[in-house]
Amino acid sequence: MKDKIMAYLRDESGQTSTEYILLVAVAAAIVIKFKGAITKQLMGEDGEGGVLGTVMNKVTEDINSNL
Repeated sequence: MKDKIMAYLRDESGQTSTEYILLVAVAAAIVIKFKGAITKQLMGEDGEGGVLGTVMNKVTEDINSNL
C-alpha cells in the first residue's frame, strides 16, 4: 500500500488541479488589473461609444433601414 501511495505522489504526468488553479488565478488577476482599460475600449468614455456602441449603432441603423 505504501508503494502505491508513493508511486502516486511521484507521478508527474499531466497537469494537476493545482496547476489549473494557478492558471485561473493568473487569468483572473489580469482581468482585474486591466478591467478599466477593457471597459473603456468596449463601452467608450461616456458608456455609449467604444466598440460595442459602434456595433449597436450600426445594427440599429440596419434594422431601421429594412423596416
